[in-house]
Amino acid sequence: MNVSLILRRLLQLILIVAGVSVVVFFMLRMIPGDPAQLLLGELASPDELASLRDQLGLNRPLPVQYWIFVKNMLMGDFGNSVRTGTPVIQEIIPRFIATIELSAVGMLIATVFGILAGVLSAVYKNSIIDYTAMLSALVGVSIPVFWLGLMLIYLFAVHFHLLPMMGRMDLALDIKPITGFVLVDSLIHMDFSAFRDGLSHLIMPAFTLSTIPMAIIARITRSSMLEVLNQDYIRTARAKGMEERVVIFRHALGNAFLPIVTVLGINMGLLLGGAVLTETIFSWPGLGRFVVDSLMGRDYNAVQACILIFAVLMAFINLTVDLIYAFLDPRIRVNED
Repeated sequence: MNVSLILRRLLQLILIVAGVSVVVFFMLRMIPGDPAQLLLGELASPDELASLRDQLGLNRPLPVQYWIFVKNMLMGDFGNSVRTGTPVIQEIIPRFIATIELSAVGMLIATVFGILAGVLSAVYKNSIIDYTAMLSALVGVSIPVFWLGLMLIYLFAVHFHLLPMMGRMDLALDIKPITGFVLVDSLIHMDFSAFRDGLSHLIMPAFTLSTIPMAIIARITRSSMLEVLNQDYIRTARAKGMEERVVIFRHALGNAFLPIVTVLGINMGLLLGGAVLTETIFSWPGLGRFVVDSLMGRDYNAVQACILIFAVLMAFINLTVDLIYAFLDPRIRVNED
C-alpha cells in the first residue's frame, strides 16, 4: 500500500475536520436563543443570567471561545453538557455505540440484499425478476423514512404484536456492558434470550434505515454488472465451460465491484445522517437523537462534539474507500504517484 497516498488522505482529513470545527462553532452561535435563559427559565433575574453566562464562558469574545474549544478538544475534552452538567464525552460514548450498532446492521441489510437484487436484475435482464427488483428499488428510494417507520410500528408492533415498538432492549433484561454493543455483549455472556430481544428491537429501525441505501446499491450493482457482462473475457469464460455462478460471482462481480465500493462508502454516510430521523421515530438511544435534543436545548458543547465525531467518521470512511480502491485497482496507486 502506498504510504504517500495514506499520508495525503490523512492530511486532507485533518483539514476537513478543522474546517468543520470552524463552521459548526460559529454557526451554532448564530442560532437564536440563550442557553442561560433556557436553563434558568423565564423568571431568572439578570444577575443570575449574567452569572451563568460567565460560568459557561458565553460572555467571552467568539475567537477566544473558539480557541478554548480547540485547545480542550485536542486534549480530548469536549467540555460539560449544558443540560446535564456531565462531561460530554461520557454522554456521547454509549449513544455513539448504539448508533454504530444500528447503522452497521442497516448497512449489512442494505449491502446483502442490494447487491443480490442488482446481480439478479443484471443476469435476468428484462425479465420479471429484473422489473420486480428495480420497481422495489424505486419504491425504496421514494418512500419517506418517517412514514415507513410509522407504518412498520403500526403493522408489526401495534397490530400483530410481533416486534417491540421502540427502545434498544427490554428494561427487564440486565446485561453487564463489555463492548457496549447489545448483540455482542449478549453473545459474550451466552445470554441468548437477551440476544433475541436485542435483535428484535433492531429489526424495524435497521430495515427502515436500510431502504434507501439498499435501493441505490441495487441500481448501481445492476448497471455495473450489465457493463461487465458484455465484456469479451466474460464470453471467453463461458466458452471455456465455467459454471455460470463462477462466471457471475467471481469474474463479473469481482470486476464490477469498484463502483459498488464507492456507493457503499457514500451510503454509510447516508445511514449515519438518516439515523437522526430513524432514532427519533423508534426512540433509539443513539447519537442522532442526542444531537436533536442537544440542539433544541442550545447545548453547544454536545452539538459541537457530535458533529465533529460525524465528520471524523465520514472522513475515515472516505479514507477507507480510497485505500480499498487502491487495493482493488493497482492503476490507482500508479496514478497517485
